[in-house]
Amino acid sequence: MHIVIMGCGRVGSTLAQTLEQQGHTVAVIDQDPTAFRRLGSGFGGRRVTGVGFDRDTLREAGIEEAGAFAAVSSGDNSNIIAARVAREMFGIENVAARIYDPRRAEVYQRLGIPTVATVRWTADQMLRRLLPAGSEPLWRDPTGGVQLAEVHASSAWVGHKISKMQEETGVRVAFLTRLGEAVLPTSQTVLQEGDLVHVMMRTDDVEKVEASFAEGPDEEGGH
Repeated sequence: MHIVIMGCGRVGSTLAQTLEQQGHTVAVIDQDPTAFRRLGSGFGGRRVTGVGFDRDTLREAGIEEAGAFAAVSSGDNSNIIAARVAREMFGIENVAARIYDPRRAEVYQRLGIPTVATVRWTADQMLRRLLPAGSEPLWRDPTGGVQLAEVHASSAWVGHKISKMQEETGVRVAFLTRLGEAVLPTSQTVLQEGDLVHVMMRTDDVEKVEASFAEGPDEEGGH
């Protein structure tokens, strides 16, 4: 697939390199020609200097044969205008815009333009670290009986295996967030300082699980 990316900052350049490594052709648009340095000398895609919502610039980037368009510049308005031009004028179905203002993101989501509200995600992560008690539900199955949640683990768990945590709390650890990266744990994975723990558990067990995570492991060898 050919993919056009507007914005060659950290997100845009990483996206471009990743997509190219996956075998797609990529064109990156940025108003600042020096921004393309982020792509590195190995990048084989197009570098187009211009405004990302200008139709001629988009055509130069190959929008007419593109299967997807990502607007990830630093300006909310530019991202939204570019996303709408790609969707409405060039008929691109797979369009996503990065939005810093979460309230604005909700409005555009309703217009049918998928948005990634970076500020909201970052704020949520910060809040979880500043106000870590309890759990934060992320997903529930349709019956409401099972949920995926981020549960705050007492520092007493640090240094213990995830398998011990599962055995003692009765949850399934789905994944960890470690230094901003998602990690799928194995039976040998050990909890490290700063890890965020995401678990699958029965909704009825939430209070019991929160208490077990807050107390720390049973050093006597199991509840």
